[in-house]
Amino acid sequence: MLFYVLGLPFLFAILILLIPESKKKIVLPVSGVLSTIHFIISLSLYFGYDLSSAGFQFIINKKWISPGINFHIGADGVSILLILLTSFLFPLSFFASVKSVNKREKSFAFFMFLLEGGVIGVFVSLNVLLFYLFWEIMLIPMYFIIGIWGGKNRIYASFKFVLYTMVGSLLMLIAIIWYFKAAGGTSFELTEWLSKGPLSYAAQNWLFLAFAIAFMIKIPLFPFHTWLPDAHTEAPTAGSVILAGVLLKMGIYGFIRFGLPLFPDAFMHYRYLLMILSVIGIIYGGLMALVQKDIKRLVAYSSVSHMGIIMLGFLALNPEGFIGSIYQMLNHGLSTGALFLLVGMVYERTHTRQISDYGGLAKLMPVYAAIFMLIMFSSAGLPGLNGFIGEFLILWGTFEANKLLAVFAATGIIIGAAYLLWLYRRVFNGPVKEGLNKKVFDLNLREILYMVPIIILVIWMGVYPSTFTKLIKIPKTVGKHFIANGGFEK
Repeated sequence: MLFYVLGLPFLFAILILLIPESKKKIVLPVSGVLSTIHFIISLSLYFGYDLSSAGFQFIINKKWISPGINFHIGADGVSILLILLTSFLFPLSFFASVKSVNKREKSFAFFMFLLEGGVIGVFVSLNVLLFYLFWEIMLIPMYFIIGIWGGKNRIYASFKFVLYTMVGSLLMLIAIIWYFKAAGGTSFELTEWLSKGPLSYAAQNWLFLAFAIAFMIKIPLFPFHTWLPDAHTEAPTAGSVILAGVLLKMGIYGFIRFGLPLFPDAFMHYRYLLMILSVIGIIYGGLMALVQKDIKRLVAYSSVSHMGIIMLGFLALNPEGFIGSIYQMLNHGLSTGALFLLVGMVYERTHTRQISDYGGLAKLMPVYAAIFMLIMFSSAGLPGLNGFIGEFLILWGTFEANKLLAVFAATGIIIGAAYLLWLYRRVFNGPVKEGLNKKVFDLNLREILYMVPIIILVIWMGVYPSTFTKLIKIPKTVGKHFIANGGFEK
């Protein structure tokens, strides 16, 4: 089944190109239907996963280029949850693009499916070189999605995105080849690399830094974050949803799957520094969001802050922090993805994202205002909604590891509530801004329908998190490096 989950997006990308140009108006609705079918098929991984085992399941291992470069894929609970998040957000992104993407629809759908296949490939690869290939495949479609369908400064944003991520990717490729030679030069299989034991500390140090820079750029962890606000601001709605909802998670996934298992000594050496950078990112991202004038840019900086929280949970290296980190990846993908969808809706009506151009929107769009408030509280971590569970577990785990950093992280979360409430007050409350009456109307049926699944999950994940947390089994390659009773190793 995993082969179909991985392969169908690539198949759909080809099928979409076969639609006649005269029927281009049906491309995005058809893509949304195909993507929904893919999500339904992906659910088989959830229901077919054996909860009694923490290892990889649904494994496919076939000879590919050479004996050491196999087509080796598999999924554990962490992979499955990220695959489900990916396959859930893509159909919503297609349906949200029906009105906003009005040129080269076939190319847009093609790149979106190619992007989905590349992302899923990253989450299932058990061969290090295969992982790298999917990591690079993902880069190409996002570059075109931003560069063709983005805003006024789309060319600048797309080049900045590519340059940042390519620098990290090239460093990682050099490190992969180096490790391959150091491990005997016979295989790129992750299991074989791990079975040989870690390299010397001197080798680990430089190779870990190469991997870590690639992952930190993708997260993006402070100070490697500067590409993100531009990419988010200029990307079309669907691009922003996938970028925030899925692509940023690949960096933390890389640390979980490769960074800690392959370079344990170097990871522990830099762990405290990474935790400090995560906390700086939490507070810096929140403060930057607080002063933004563009709604989309505000949400972009909120992602910098939230990804710092997620990274901090993993770096705590205890069960509470790890489970909270994975769960918060799902929550962030859902809540921030929804915020970008909502910003896209109002931008389609007014063609402005400047906060100062809005006011009293709740009087004109009561349904929209209610949904925005729910998602806002979800992002702020209100108890009873999805965001609370992840943030609580992360703060718990961080407190066990380092009380001072936990206090600073909690301060960043308070700032997050402040900028969201401040945004809501300026946009939705007060008198109606002059000129909005002629431009604004409430949500239509299409928009309500693709927001309903998000609303259901936001509430469900807040009141019954074990539906998802039961799949979060700590991998043995990570768990053996967890620190007993929290704290830092002496």
